[in-house]
Amino acid sequence: MHSNKIIIEVVTDDQHIPENIKWEVPQIMEKGVCKSVALALWDEKENNTLRIDVWTKNMTTDEMKKFLLQNILTFCDTYERATSDSILSEKIKQFIINIAKEEKVI
Repeated sequence: MHSNKIIIEVVTDDQHIPENIKWEVPQIMEKGVCKSVALALWDEKENNTLRIDVWTKNMTTDEMKKFLLQNILTFCDTYERATSDSILSEKIKQFIINIAKEEKVI
């Protein structure tokens, strides 16, 4: 059995506000920095999603809007792959695309 790691390091200021986020995948020698991370984990025991959302203090509101709307769009793709429900996936995508256009982030 193989095991892989995804390492996320959050650097904070004295008030514990994120200043920098670094990520690394050692097995493929990829690493970088980012302004935001949204991690969703399925808790089978609680039958619920656990969320870890972190963003740096220098991330702008416009960047956050774009980041969140793009996340929802990519979740639509995941939803379709996992459920084969292309109809609902497309409905949600179109709804989010309309919102993104109204917000001028696409």
